[in-house]
Amino acid sequence: MKIARIKKYEQAHFQLLLLADPNRHLIEQYLKSSFGFEMLEGENLIGLIVLTPIDQFKIELKNLAIDSKYQHQGYAQKLIQFVTEYAAQRNYHEMVVGTGTTSFVQLYLYQKMNFRCFAVKTDFFIDNYSKPIFENGLQLRDMSLLHKNLLK
Repeated sequence: MKIARIKKYEQAHFQLLLLADPNRHLIEQYLKSSFGFEMLEGENLIGLIVLTPIDQFKIELKNLAIDSKYQHQGYAQKLIQFVTEYAAQRNYHEMVVGTGTTSFVQLYLYQKMNFRCFAVKTDFFIDNYSKPIFENGLQLRDMSLLHKNLLK
């Protein structure tokens, strides 16, 4: 398994990005100011993670997606661990991430990786997505914001 910086986003990357965020327009917008890493097993793209600097000391985990064949095998945790170390080495003090309030698996994952909730963006998914999103039998409306201190 290898984690490498994404030089150019290809169709396979977009297929994964859309798993985590169904709005291609929003993805294309944030990729302009972001950088990402891909996880490869040989030539197989297992997953990716995208980071967006917010300021000199804060960075946002903008997208994390694992191919469905590789989910629930610890790959997301490895990518999060990789980027938190990467960001800390570059003097970022805090990493933030937003996820749906109905995204129970993702909320569990981030909290397991020591992210803590600090705010909720009410109606984020209603205001920014043209079609309703349903997860776990519930309409997704709000975004939970979590953060992790990167200082040791």
